[in-house]
Amino acid sequence: MRIAFFVPGHLATISGGYGYDREIIAGLRGLGHQVDVLELAGSHPLPDDAAHEAAAAAWEGMAADAIPVIDGLGLPAFAPLAEALVARGAVGLIHHPTALEAGRTEAARTALKAIEGRLFPLLRRVIVTSPTTGARVSAEFGADPAAVRVVVPGTAPALRCMGSGGPGCEILAVGGLIPRKGHDTLIRALAKLFDLDWHLTIAGGPLEGVHAHGLRALVEELNVARRVTFAGEVVEGALDALWARADIFALATQYEGYGMAIAEALKRGLPIAVTKGGAAADLLTGECGVICEVDDVVSLSKAMRRLMFDQDLRRASADEAFRVGGTLPDWPAQAAEFAAALA
Repeated sequence: MRIAFFVPGHLATISGGYGYDREIIAGLRGLGHQVDVLELAGSHPLPDDAAHEAAAAAWEGMAADAIPVIDGLGLPAFAPLAEALVARGAVGLIHHPTALEAGRTEAARTALKAIEGRLFPLLRRVIVTSPTTGARVSAEFGADPAAVRVVVPGTAPALRCMGSGGPGCEILAVGGLIPRKGHDTLIRALAKLFDLDWHLTIAGGPLEGVHAHGLRALVEELNVARRVTFAGEVVEGALDALWARADIFALATQYEGYGMAIAEALKRGLPIAVTKGGAAADLLTGECGVICEVDDVVSLSKAMRRLMFDQDLRRASADEAFRVGGTLPDWPAQAAEFAAALA
């Protein structure tokens, strides 16, 4: 097959969604398929004029025999090309509907839901990264259930985490500094545990912006600045080092289409503390760690106290996480699944 893969911004952007795109593209190429990557300028997912122009130009320049695959973050920019999407049998790759992104204004979410509710039913295929997302794109956005295919992310081989080895507890959160990731909730929950020895590292960027500055102000306000490190965007080698010395993985996310960082934590055998945002808890058994409701600071704080204080619970959770992580599919298998979904 020849595939035209439309990506908003730069494919090299560090995030779970872009990481999925990179791995799938590499896997498709490894299977012998030709993949043309078309990066789209402009603002996404709420498209500006530059985004619409970039989408139109990229569409016009697409090879005549290519199957168009559009990352969902850039799909709203193709709204003026709705008829063309139908004619070419366009495929949408929906990590999660952008209308569900926390931190947007109600007006923005309403506008995005209208666009996605119009475009999803027109797509020949809607590829989603979890059954939870698949159910929502059909029930709430009008996608034809028969057109939906689930292709969960793969996970790369990884060494089991050995932990910090220290008297305290090293906690790792991996996720961009955006409202949806719930880092503020996690910080507030940990700040209540002033009597325990803990340190939190948040790996994710950017370190600039209103929300990022708000998080820095929050740690000062709660008097935990010395206990929290904002590591920014971390490249693979440095991130491996952070994984290796972590004792617990924590993410108080408001919504995940799948939760690639959670899968990574499972693969490495880390006890996990997460909230039930979207598909965030779908991979976990009840013995992998602790699962709390979204935005519930008090419950998360109590659950993390138990996980930090009870060494036997933490070891048992680590063993179960490692077992579950061993059942997760790898990227070559998921690239083959993706190729099959395009047929």
